[in-house]
Amino acid sequence: MTTSSTGASAAILVVNDAEGARYVITRMLERSGFAVITASTGSEALQRIADDRPRLVVLDIELPDVGGLEVCRRIKAAAVTQHIKVLHTSAVYVATESKVHSLESGADGYLSQPFEREELVATVRSLLRLTDAEQALRDRADQLDEANRRTHEFLAMLAHELRNPLAAIVASLPLVERRPPSDEAESTAREVMRRQAGQLARLVDDLLDVARVTQGKIELRQQTVELTRLVKRVAQGIGQSKMRPRSQTLETSVPPYPLFVHADETRLEQVVANLLDNASKYTDCGGWARLDLEYEEVPGSPGRALVVVRDGGIGLAPESLDTIFDLFSQADVPLARSRGGLGVGLTLVRRLVELHGGEVRAASAGRGQGSTFTVRLPLAGKPRAHDAGAVSAPSLTEGSARKRILLVEDNEDAQTVLTMLLELWGHEVDTANDGLAGIACAVRGRPDIALIDLGLPGIDGFEVARRIRATPEGRDIMLVALTGYGSATDRDNALAAGFDVHAVKPIDPAKLLELVSGPLVRQVARADGERR
Repeated sequence: MTTSSTGASAAILVVNDAEGARYVITRMLERSGFAVITASTGSEALQRIADDRPRLVVLDIELPDVGGLEVCRRIKAAAVTQHIKVLHTSAVYVATESKVHSLESGADGYLSQPFEREELVATVRSLLRLTDAEQALRDRADQLDEANRRTHEFLAMLAHELRNPLAAIVASLPLVERRPPSDEAESTAREVMRRQAGQLARLVDDLLDVARVTQGKIELRQQTVELTRLVKRVAQGIGQSKMRPRSQTLETSVPPYPLFVHADETRLEQVVANLLDNASKYTDCGGWARLDLEYEEVPGSPGRALVVVRDGGIGLAPESLDTIFDLFSQADVPLARSRGGLGVGLTLVRRLVELHGGEVRAASAGRGQGSTFTVRLPLAGKPRAHDAGAVSAPSLTEGSARKRILLVEDNEDAQTVLTMLLELWGHEVDTANDGLAGIACAVRGRPDIALIDLGLPGIDGFEVARRIRATPEGRDIMLVALTGYGSATDRDNALAAGFDVHAVKPIDPAKLLELVSGPLVRQVARADGERR
């Protein structure tokens, strides 16, 4: 082997078993200013590539050991070398078929010998420019990935930090509403606070969820879900909370029989709620929306469920139909920002529907002519009309016994209002500001229920639960984790630490009342109030 230039500066590896041809190609490239290293066999070439990582290989096809086609395949098959450009040369294999075999092996170019220096140098420079362009794209992609990662980390942390003050606000509302309002202004203020607190909670949830979904961190907990009942329940809730205060009408039509899907019920509720919320947001006060659940036959399968949300709102321009589901996208009209929202709701809808094997489409006749969103979901079984009675809602029984409750919470405002709320419901409450004090209170007082914040100073809530469970006094206490983190992994970690329930802040006061006033249930499978 002869070496014209070695070391980290080497840019081109010339591989040819014919010494004369190897010398000529090397001199051509060196006269044009390139640093060159050489090899005479395929095995030597592979070793030089591993050691020196050239930017380009001028590779003769006919070699005495490992042929040039196989060397090329190995270069392109390895992740660390696949970006290296390969220029095949040959004085023997010059037919079109040979060139096709060369390119199919992964080569980036092909020259038949003999060739002029100008042709070789021009081809080499073209391939190196391509290498530089590809490297720039890889660097840009790495930068975008890092920026995307940091953005989602920030969104997740922002949402988490917003939960503590939001939890205190939500828990304060029932205390304010213990007595009738003194006048119409106070009544309106209470309604505004309740509605806006709910809206802020939804925005926080959407921020967290869209970060998880776009990073592929959503885990669906699928089961057989009765979609007819779910749609009616969500429509009733959104109609009362969102549309009635804006004097909007919502018509709902569902089939007289159940439609079953294999799905995560919580996530499907999110899909329907976000579509209805979007319809209300982009429809003027006094306007209308309609929700239809339909059955669509599909040959060779149980069919599909169609969830169709129509509204008489501002509509969509044709160019918006392709981007409306993109992250942070909103309708391209002057009033879009004034209507609120972050532009993440429809992104979440699309990702969740796709995770369920379905699809979602947007349609509109144009601005000012309303919008239609159609979700298609595969059914778990063909619907049967005689199952109509299965649509009835389940009943819920609750106890109302006075309970001893320990609240371990370091946020002073949240601790104060939750204590007042629990005492208002007739329960006896003890409090602690950190993990060690919480353990001592649990062992000493043996409460029926311990509500424990996970983000505590000193030792966190996970360790608090583990230590309480390790004591004889703590084995029968119902432990509830209160946290701003609501992923499936967070919940699983909480249950593994000994918690019975994982509840995401801000917990709905109605859910909290159901949790602490109902019968004590140890090691429940799902989290009351959780938004997974």
